[in-house]
Amino acid sequence: MRRDPEDVTGWPPHRIARAGFGYVPEDRRIFAELSVRENLEVGARAARRPGPWTIETVGDLFPILKERRDQPGGFLSGGEQQMLTIARTLTGNPELLLLDEPSEGLAPLVVDTLRDKIAELKAQGLTILLAEQRVDFALALADRVYVLEKGMIRYSGAAAELRKDRALLDRLLSL
Repeated sequence: MRRDPEDVTGWPPHRIARAGFGYVPEDRRIFAELSVRENLEVGARAARRPGPWTIETVGDLFPILKERRDQPGGFLSGGEQQMLTIARTLTGNPELLLLDEPSEGLAPLVVDTLRDKIAELKAQGLTILLAEQRVDFALALADRVYVLEKGMIRYSGAAAELRKDRALLDRLLSL
């Protein structure tokens, strides 16, 4: 369901979530003392939006969370916490998923798994806005790229073109 653009600046977070925005913060912000299942229930209750994402379906996307459903969130590894944060956001059934540095601080194998899961979400038709410093991670997922330097857009274009133009990519990365 596409709508006309609307400025959400100043809206309270619960209204933004109910409007279909799902935010995955860089610092994860899980509830460390709550179980994995309880963390997911918080996400589902907060947005109160119908859709395909339930505690069961996010468990299918991230099977490790299903295995650890009774474990406190604070006892999960960093990668598992990132998966929990994404899963919790998905249970709100967002139309737009905002991912802020999802690969930050994660081991390379976990980064690869996370990239594949985000690609799966994209293939299912979920709109994703990704802020990411790992260029290889971002280019593997992106259709369109904006390179920022000190708050200014230094490049805007198709990700496929940037992937092909190694000289441009090298120049942009040296900013």
